[in-house]
Amino acid sequence: MNGFILKYDGSFEGLLCCVFEAYHQKLQILDIQPLDRAADQLFAESLEVNTDVQKASRVLKALQKKTSSQGLLRIKWTFLSELPGMEIQLFRAIRYIFASEKPVDADYSEDSILYLAQTIKKVGREKHRMEAFVRFRLTHDGIYFALIEPDFNVLPIISRHFTSRYADQEWIIYDLKRGFGLHYDKNSTQFIQLDLPENVGISGAPSEYFANEEIAFQELWQAYFNNVNIKSRVNTRLHLQHVPRRYWKYLTEKSSFA
Repeated sequence: MNGFILKYDGSFEGLLCCVFEAYHQKLQILDIQPLDRAADQLFAESLEVNTDVQKASRVLKALQKKTSSQGLLRIKWTFLSELPGMEIQLFRAIRYIFASEKPVDADYSEDSILYLAQTIKKVGREKHRMEAFVRFRLTHDGIYFALIEPDFNVLPIISRHFTSRYADQEWIIYDLKRGFGLHYDKNSTQFIQLDLPENVGISGAPSEYFANEEIAFQELWQAYFNNVNIKSRVNTRLHLQHVPRRYWKYLTEKSSFA
């Protein structure tokens, strides 16, 4: 065998355990894959790595000693990108960090470090846009509710923004693509999972779920937007540059429900 493909449960702790086992067993790593997307290769041996929080904690503490807070942030946000192949890039970057005597957070001559720097920009851009484009709808239960489908798994890193900004309201932001959400109950923010009806929709306000005033507010907002929008001065190219079409589904003013 020429090397190993490590398979893990898809969690960040699981990935850190892959790093632990690679060093502990002195393995030559060809790839690291989440179990739900793992594929065997002819000239590599597969090894499933179980997540152990103590092993993950040991790797994380070692990283904290070898890299800056920004460097650690790059590792975490790159993991949240969920991009194909990010695991092996993270492994190579971590291996490079551990092998270096001095901080290498900005050593872009190393491909894996450059990859982290490029990926964090993509994730950061998605985070910023989600913070800007999330639109809450008021439910019959008095909870402000929003559905999102971000390209990257940014829900964990937008939690602080919304908890701080909407501290006086109960709200839920739910990631349809990944099947989990954030729930803030005016005291704390927790991760939750829900069984949602298909017709709840990302925009609009079906009357069986949302308050009457929500429907009225959305119609009022659309009327305002249409009246202040000067059609002769519309610059579609500039508009798409700042609000890409894939985010339109979140915007009340773009909804066709009314």
